[in-house]
Amino acid sequence: MRCPSEGLPADLCAQVSSAIAEDVGAGDLSAQLIPQQSHAHARVISRESAILCGAPWFDEVFRQLDPTVQVGWRQPEGASVAAGEVLCELAGPARALLTGERSALNFLQLLSATATVTHRYVAAIAGTGCRILDTRKTIPGLRTAQKYAVRCGGGTNHRMGLYDRVLIKENHIAAAGSIGAAVAAARRLGAGGPIEVEAETLAQVSAALQVRADIVLLDNFEPAALRAAVALNRAHPQPAQLEASGGVTLAGLRAIAETGVDFISIGALTKNVAAIDLSMRFADGSD
Repeated sequence: MRCPSEGLPADLCAQVSSAIAEDVGAGDLSAQLIPQQSHAHARVISRESAILCGAPWFDEVFRQLDPTVQVGWRQPEGASVAAGEVLCELAGPARALLTGERSALNFLQLLSATATVTHRYVAAIAGTGCRILDTRKTIPGLRTAQKYAVRCGGGTNHRMGLYDRVLIKENHIAAAGSIGAAVAAARRLGAGGPIEVEAETLAQVSAALQVRADIVLLDNFEPAALRAAVALNRAHPQPAQLEASGGVTLAGLRAIAETGVDFISIGALTKNVAAIDLSMRFADGSD
């Protein structure tokens, strides 16, 4: 598994700073029980199989707390790791290791979980030509981190926020008066990028195609309706890309992909996250 080639989020350091401030506040009282000069060695172990993701956040926690802490990774970012496997080893001031433990593991277990779930969905539709998309249903303040993890798991990012793509949904259509009126307003806005329209019926798919929407979001369509929408789209002189969304489960995923849609967007990649079970253990013989 390869991790994102476009690099790390610009707000990674700010995310880490916020996490440290939230956890440490005015100071780690428990860590002050340890002599300041004490050094220690530790290792992080995965208690379950996973796609490793979040090492840069883990490293940044300790860089901000004490840059003398050394982290040696046994596995690269994006690697498939097994239960019981050592992910990394740490050495440095004991106080810094103790203070950073929870924040560093929080990032690693959350982002590994997002990457792992994404990888399962991507693997389930292998060979269909369909791609898995994320959504904006992310943990507040960690959107760029979770979207990085989706890419690390082999998925594709949908829009990052409200600012980088027009997505005309049910309430926009109702407020504008029609799909045609909403799309016309989007073109006058001249925001650039594709214009996406949500459709809940085949009639709305037809209306979106008529006004040359770039992408049509098929909301809660059953497989038979998805196939009908794909046929309607292919018969159109200017077909759009089709995105299926709503009520998607891993069990029914491949059947959706095999209808011929281009994308399947899944909020569960980032909102229904069960953190990967990781533990950090100090080695005997700390000095």
